[in-house]
Amino acid sequence: MGQAMRIQGSVALVTGSNRGLGLAFAEELRNRGVKVYAAARNPDSIDLPGVVPVRLDVTDAAVIQEAADRCGDVTLLVNNAGIGTVNEGTLDPAFIDSSREMFETNFYGMVRVSQVFGPIIAQNGGGAIINVLSDATWFSRPIVASYSATKSAAWSFTNALRLDLRGEGVQVVGLHAGFIDTDLARGIDAEKSRPRDVAATALEGLENGKEEVLADEQSRLVKSTLSTDRGYYLDPPDIV
Repeated sequence: MGQAMRIQGSVALVTGSNRGLGLAFAEELRNRGVKVYAAARNPDSIDLPGVVPVRLDVTDAAVIQEAADRCGDVTLLVNNAGIGTVNEGTLDPAFIDSSREMFETNFYGMVRVSQVFGPIIAQNGGGAIINVLSDATWFSRPIVASYSATKSAAWSFTNALRLDLRGEGVQVVGLHAGFIDTDLARGIDAEKSRPRDVAATALEGLENGKEEVLADEQSRLVKSTLSTDRGYYLDPPDIV
C-alpha cells in the first residue's frame, strides 16, 4: 500500500477517452466532481457533456507538449490509450511490423505522456498516474503475442516509474483486467467486464492507496499462478 490520493476536486487527463474504457474513466471521474480533460486524437469525437475535449496523439511528442501547455493543472493522469491487433502467430511475417505499431502506442506512448505529465503532477503538489495494463501482462497467446509483449513492457515501466515518482508525492497505479466489453475485444467469445466497473474499481483502489489493482477475477487468477509450478502462462486457454 502506498500514499492515497483523494479524487474529488482533482484535475484529470484521460487518454483515449472517446470510447471504451477511456470514456468510462472520463464519465466516472466527472461524476465524482473531477475536472476532466478528455483526450483523443480527434477531440471532435468526444461526446460527453461536462468534460474538456483535448487533442492528444500519444505517438506525437509535439502534440503531447501542446496538450501539456493547455492542461498544466493536471493532478491525475490515466494512461489508457492503446491499440491491439491479431496475428496468425509468432511466426507470422507481419508480426514485427504489427508489434512496432503497437509498441509506439501501448508502450512508448505511455512513456512519452508520463515523462511530460509526471513532473507537472509533482509540481502541482502531487497526485497520481493510472497505467492501464492487462492480465495479458503475465501470459501470451500466439495470436496476440505482440499485444501481450507491449503490456509486459508497460508493466515493467510502470514499476520503475512508481519508484521514480513516489518521493514526488505521485502515486502510480498499475491496472490489470481481463477482457473488457469494448471495441478492442469485439468478436471475442469470452466473459467480459463492463468498462464502468473496471474504471470504478481502479479509482476505488487509487483512493485506498493501492499501487496495483486487479480489476476482475481473471486478472486475480492469472497473477495468483505466477509463483506456482503450473503458471497460467504455460498453457492459457484458446480464445475465439
